[in-house]
Amino acid sequence: MILSDRTILKLIREGKLRVEPFEEELVQCSSLDLRLGYQIARYRAGGYLDVKNPSWKIEFETVGDEGFFVQPKEFVLATTLEFVALPPDLTAFVEGRSSLGRLGLFIENAGWVDAGFEGQLTLELYNANSYPIKLYPKMRICQLVFA
Repeated sequence: MILSDRTILKLIREGKLRVEPFEEELVQCSSLDLRLGYQIARYRAGGYLDVKNPSWKIEFETVGDEGFFVQPKEFVLATTLEFVALPPDLTAFVEGRSSLGRLGLFIENAGWVDAGFEGQLTLELYNANSYPIKLYPKMRICQLVFA
């Protein structure tokens, strides 16, 4: 069963679900909006990615409030601003915001957020558009749906 806004707020107020920093306006009807953090990572150009020999180079960046571009057909890893701690009996999944999807920005993660998870979520961003897309830290980037 998907949790409602009232249940999400109740769990946060009881300390069973931790979200830091938390702002009540991030709670939606049946989800919690999460914002883009300041850390991103990009794969270094050239060569190929060998899944049996993971020696590829990733460039980590701290971005400022001026934002950054995701170039056409580029894949970027990013973190959420929020630290999330789920209780052992609650799982969640990440959905991209439809307003960003309409721009051609695909927002994914590894699937379910496991019960008991604690940390910032890693997001996989892909620009399927033929134009660069500019993103900014602290903007709403995805929705966390609890079940």
